[in-house]
Amino acid sequence: MGAAIDVLNPERPKRIAIVASNPSVSGQTGWPIGFWWSELTHPYWAFVEHGYHVDIYSPNGGKLVADNWSDPRDESRYSATDLISLGFISSPDHMKLIENSKSISQLEPPGYDAVLFVGGQAPMYTFYSDTRVHALASAIYQGGKITAVLCHATCILLKTRSNGRLLVEGKTWTGFANSEEQYADEFVGKRIQPFWIEDEARKIKDTNFIVEGRFKAHAVRDGNLITVTTTVFRRIGRTPDHRGPRRLATRDR
Repeated sequence: MGAAIDVLNPERPKRIAIVASNPSVSGQTGWPIGFWWSELTHPYWAFVEHGYHVDIYSPNGGKLVADNWSDPRDESRYSATDLISLGFISSPDHMKLIENSKSISQLEPPGYDAVLFVGGQAPMYTFYSDTRVHALASAIYQGGKITAVLCHATCILLKTRSNGRLLVEGKTWTGFANSEEQYADEFVGKRIQPFWIEDEARKIKDTNFIVEGRFKAHAVRDGNLITVTTTVFRRIGRTPDHRGPRRLATRDR
């Protein structure tokens, strides 16, 4: 990776915190579950290419484990074309960031320009009910910093509160869609997730949850909240646009 230089302030590069789930076990399938490789490595690559400083955190700190199907070396070959993740995994220095993630108890929101919450299967069990994760998202958002949430990590927005009400009230956002959950369930022949984010989002009053076509690259920005349903996030770190929500032009690779 060849990092660029932030010519506007080379002495103070932007600082990004990536938060991934600690490993868990699915109550639905019994599978070991974790974060999704491309949802961590692709943003990481984009950020460092722009000269940003990136730290990797998790709720409890320590060694992180990814979902098997997100690993380009997995025998399923589901992610075999993910060369960015393969490069990250093959780098001992980068793997140290995964093996020794920092606990979010060490994360000081004023020290970062943005925080990105990584998806995968585990967040539906770990992030969803973890008040520490909700508090972090709320603190970053209230501090006027970019708060980015990917894929299944958007489950935190069903519970995260800001100034006494749900953070997503009055906002437009996206997350893993019912059509995608249904496809995944049919593909493996069983129910995978304990609940579907779209179903729960539709129950919230005064929020606008939108989806695109199944597994289509889709990102929505509403102020400094950005929600994404694909692995690549190109716009983080730019000045927030407070003119209202908009869809971002993203590409999957």
